[in-house]
Amino acid sequence: MAIPAVQVLVFKTQLNFHRPLIFCLHKVRKSSSIAAVAVESPVKVLKNHSYNTSDRKGDENAPKWKKLSSEELGIRTSMIAKPTRLVLNGLKKKGFEVYLVGGCVRDLILDRTPKDFDILTSAELKEVLRTFQRCEIVGRRFPICHVHIDDTIVEVSSFTTTMRKFKRNSYNVVRRPPACSDADFIRWKNCLGRDFTINGLMFDPFAKIVYDYLGGLEDIRRAKVRCVIPASASFIEDCARILRGVRIAGRLRFRFARETAHFVKEFASSISRLDKGRILLEMNYMLAYGSAEASLRLLWKFGLLEILLPIQASYLISQGFRRRDRRSNMLLTLFSKLDNLLAPNRPCHSSLWIAILAFHKALVDRPRDPLVVAAFSIAVHCGGSLSDVLGIVRKISQPHDTRFSELLDLQNIESDGALLDEMMDLAAYVEAALQKMTDEHFVSRALIEYPQAPKSDLVFISWTLSQKVSTIFECVRRGKEKDFRRKRVGS
Repeated sequence: MAIPAVQVLVFKTQLNFHRPLIFCLHKVRKSSSIAAVAVESPVKVLKNHSYNTSDRKGDENAPKWKKLSSEELGIRTSMIAKPTRLVLNGLKKKGFEVYLVGGCVRDLILDRTPKDFDILTSAELKEVLRTFQRCEIVGRRFPICHVHIDDTIVEVSSFTTTMRKFKRNSYNVVRRPPACSDADFIRWKNCLGRDFTINGLMFDPFAKIVYDYLGGLEDIRRAKVRCVIPASASFIEDCARILRGVRIAGRLRFRFARETAHFVKEFASSISRLDKGRILLEMNYMLAYGSAEASLRLLWKFGLLEILLPIQASYLISQGFRRRDRRSNMLLTLFSKLDNLLAPNRPCHSSLWIAILAFHKALVDRPRDPLVVAAFSIAVHCGGSLSDVLGIVRKISQPHDTRFSELLDLQNIESDGALLDEMMDLAAYVEAALQKMTDEHFVSRALIEYPQAPKSDLVFISWTLSQKVSTIFECVRRGKEKDFRRKRVGS
């Protein structure tokens, strides 16, 4: 019987994933997954709405301020999520100024689905609180409002609180440019507090104007991720911006501007100082929203993977993977298939991508017969119904991809009992791999064979989360127990 070339791993668990995940290990394409893309549609500026602020801070190369027609940029009201529109309308009816800000404006211009929508308003937070019935103020240092619309939370920030944050920024000591209106000055100061120029756009959905004070549209056109202030100062101020930059570049297939790229590498080690919860949050944004493969490639390229995921970095080194390597391997292929099923508005639970890491680590520790991998994967998808699995897997006839070292040559496993034993052994290896990923001592020794690699014992996966991951694979063991009891009763 021919053996499958396509190894299918479908996770079906008690967790609420949006859809079953099928991993098919096809031959991968040779093109780079992180190649930059250009924005084809031209950016059109409204007549008489361009201001030269080149005397700002003595920088003659400072970008001109621009007001642009949102319609000519291709932004339609229907592209804004309904809950967000309800909040915008509610504040506007009260007479407040409202803007969409940050990454959602960038995504609307790129005709992408934003992960979420952030609203900035001239209203005080207490006034926002009075405007909506289901609303709460969250955060102490920099409070914002969470407005609950059905099952959606819409974040609303106030110019007042964002100015407080701006004043804490030691770099942004600015003076008002000449011929500058009060409204422009307030908007501009707010944009200066953003992390990257492409996130520094403001969109007034009622006036249908996009404000660009930082040259963000030009960087979108050039597919560049560039810090608003000098990158060294930006990353010292908040090293989490390094991870956010990787996430944005990976998702949009953008490249870092030269100075920004230099300091991403220079300050890579600083991310280990971040709170573990914050690291998990940023890693989840990278791996659970449809851009995992590109994000992993960027983490490797800039020397961040050795700090965040030393076990996986060790695997890439052992594969002879170069920093700018365009080839693929089993790990990247698994995440590429995951990406095909996800999107910014359709993410998976963090336990799913952690399960993929553990599953792959188990195969690295002990490569398996392709039939065993296929049977195990189908068993996870079927919730552990092993009798169904054996019936399916014996019918697979497509040859497997021989390029992955994690897959052995065919072992000709004829007995169902022997196949079940191999599946149980793989389940045990996956559980052991998960324990290794959450063991600081083991993680710290993952790169011990590579003395030039930075030392890291960072573990950001909590025990509670690892237990959720375990439940994904427990069904295989339970399935064998059920089949054993069924046979006992039948006899």
